[in-house]
Order: sequence, then C-alpha cells, then structure tokens
Amino acid sequence: MGFFSAILGNAGVVQPAELHSEYGVLLADNESIEIGFKLVRDVFIFTNKRLILVEKQGLTGKKVDYLSIAYKSISRFGIETAGHLDLDAELKIWVSSEAQPSIIRKFDSQVNIYDLQKVLAQHVLG
Repeated sequence: MGFFSAILGNAGVVQPAELHSEYGVLLADNESIEIGFKLVRDVFIFTNKRLILVEKQGLTGKKVDYLSIAYKSISRFGIETAGHLDLDAELKIWVSSEAQPSIIRKFDSQVNIYDLQKVLAQHVLG
C-alpha cells in the first residue's frame, strides 16, 4: 500500500499469514483467515466464518477495538469500482435491517474489488 494511498484512506491487501501471526488469537477452532486489508492502523479480516474489524484507537494505538460480524448478519453489500479519474473502489456493508450501510471502506488500486465481492458473496449467499 502506498503512503499517499494510505493518507487518502484507501486500504491495501495484507497476506493471511501476516494477519494470522498478529490476530490468530481471535480465531475460533476451525476458523481460518481468507483475505484481509489494512487501512493505516485499522485492519479488517474476512475469515471462513465472519468479518473481524480491528480498530486501533488513540495516539499510540495501544487501545484496540475488535468487532466481529457473523456473515449471516450481513443483509446486503455493494461495491463501487474505480473509474478512470477515481483511483479507489468502495465497499458498503449493511448489517441486519439497517437503512444505511453500517460499514464503508475504500480500497486502493492494489485491491481487486471483485475478489473481495466474491468472498462476501460466497459467505453471505451461502
């Protein structure tokens, strides 16, 4: 992930092995990391069972908020692809029956938004 892309708030891909070494303690038995993304200090991880959002807070980032969302709680999701002048793509996720998306994340050009959409589709749609 490039420095300027990170400053603009776009996420980049993180390898599952790297995520597992840092966040493996969050995983349940028979749960594995499929794909993950890092946004400056925050991370979101797609496992075979749920979506885990990791938000580091404060100046030092020592306080960490972990949010776990079961795929069955995701009622819908959408992607917006990058255009010619727009260098980032966007993911929107609605949890339960919320009127507005609960989660909105932007991704840099290194992320194949279609692969991300495929992971969500496989888990949300069954």
